[in-house]
Amino acid sequence: MTAEGFLEGRRLQMARGVLLQCIMGGYPPARFYGSDDGDLALNADPRQIHRLPWSQTPRALAICDADELSGESSRLSTRGQLKQVISRYAALGLAPVVATELEFFVFAANADPAHPFQPPLGLDGRREEGHSAFSVSSNNGLRPFFKEVYECMAALGLPRDTFMHEMGVSQFEINLLHGDPLLLADQTFLFKHLLKEVALKHGLIVVCMAKPLAHTPGSSMHIHQSLVEIGSGRNVFSDEAGQPTAMFRHFIGGLQAGLADFTALFAPNVNSYQRLCHPYASPNNACWSHDNRAAGLRIPASSPVARRVENRLPGADANPYLAIAASLAAGLHGIENELEPGAAIQGEFEVPDNLSLPCTLHAALERLKRSQLARELFGSEFIEGYIASKTMELTSFFDEITPWERRVLAAQA
Repeated sequence: MTAEGFLEGRRLQMARGVLLQCIMGGYPPARFYGSDDGDLALNADPRQIHRLPWSQTPRALAICDADELSGESSRLSTRGQLKQVISRYAALGLAPVVATELEFFVFAANADPAHPFQPPLGLDGRREEGHSAFSVSSNNGLRPFFKEVYECMAALGLPRDTFMHEMGVSQFEINLLHGDPLLLADQTFLFKHLLKEVALKHGLIVVCMAKPLAHTPGSSMHIHQSLVEIGSGRNVFSDEAGQPTAMFRHFIGGLQAGLADFTALFAPNVNSYQRLCHPYASPNNACWSHDNRAAGLRIPASSPVARRVENRLPGADANPYLAIAASLAAGLHGIENELEPGAAIQGEFEVPDNLSLPCTLHAALERLKRSQLARELFGSEFIEGYIASKTMELTSFFDEITPWERRVLAAQA
């Protein structure tokens, strides 16, 4: 809308169905978002109104809440779902603290989706081949791109912790500073938008698919979570002697109870499971461990004041609002019901059947469809609408025949 209209406080409305629009652009049947498909009000969060520093024409972006015209938050809004989870913690005198680690690939422009992605030409005239993990080398020629990324992050007030080259070809990772879950979800969303816009200015593309390249590690969005006492700021995962508390165990127990039901919320696309089917560092399990990256729930080595639980299941393609909400809601379920986790695992291990997770989008959606826990925590309206939208996407995927099928199966008797 125009800046004048925004500053005048003009209300912006949008059809409810847009919140269930699938990634190809279509919509599930109207019964999933109200048969009338009436309007929602988009109410800007005054803390999240930003001038866009990369735009040559002055433009601003406002992150909004999608609210019913009667005033309450729409149950179809993932940002609203996260706010509701946070309020449930607040009723117990607790405040979640989270941080996200986002991995992404920077590729040369790719005009034809039939062709694989390629890394950009480096300063030496070559394309990276995957030997630069954790390297200080800058011959990939991306320094001007990252310089503008850093400048835009500063302009948007996005504090960064560490930035590094990850294991994949032209793959990178940023660690955002820990803080309020809603703020971190907003920052993760803004950062992904910023990356893609700045990349286009430099003739590049940023890809946040879970697995854009074969034979290459995928991209995750690990979520670090702890809980503090409102007022004192004390980390309730550690007692006065620095030992893990019952609440810490119950939080893990809740995650173990919920991860399988919520896999479709953490891994929302067909491609998400390409990442998870190669399990090292992308664990498709609900095991927990002290500092073992093969476990879906890792307890990083840290001091008692920083004791936290890292959920390693979400991919970079996950909706940050929904992934954080689902992870925190599962932990809260464990606290409220005093669920005990299984034994911690270390070293090499086999995943018990009860801690394995769905390994395809179809299986994950079927599990979500049967989940009473998901309906209790997120409401039937949201869960049914989400499943309807994702089922459309899965059906669209199966409408295409892949190059592998033509290459390998055409000659079969």
